[in-house]
Amino acid sequence: MKLNDLRDNKGARKGRMRVGRGIGSGKGKTAARGQKGQKSRSGVSVNGFEGGQMPLHMRLPKRGFNNPFGKDFAEVNIGMVQKFIDAKKLDAKKAIDHEALKAAGLARGGKDGVRLLGKGELTSKVQFKVAGASKGAIEAVEKAGGSVEVTAPKKAEKADAE
Repeated sequence: MKLNDLRDNKGARKGRMRVGRGIGSGKGKTAARGQKGQKSRSGVSVNGFEGGQMPLHMRLPKRGFNNPFGKDFAEVNIGMVQKFIDAKKLDAKKAIDHEALKAAGLARGGKDGVRLLGKGELTSKVQFKVAGASKGAIEAVEKAGGSVEVTAPKKAEKADAE
């Protein structure tokens, strides 16, 4: 048996019924929509409509908000960086930045760069160039003999013009 020979059992999948195709089909004339009324007409969607009663999606309380100025950082713990250095996926001799972390598969996403967090242990002397870092992460890196260069987030061009 090969993968391209796999099929469903006979009768496991039922074909769709073509409605409104003459009385001989058994689903002709009204096409199983009943008689008259809004739902028998075409172009009608009444999802979420509760007959004038306040719909459920409007009765429930709203929560949270989307911050339009929020930054999207890829969060990387120093413990994971050490793990990748030990596994020879990262080179501790070179400066570690967003591109290096991305290439190693450590930083996923992060439109605004990488934020270094202090979870875990760092033993290698490493030079970081990241968009952000926690106090604990900076202390841990400096304790191991490395350095952290935090690049300032890009300011809006409008602020530069003033």
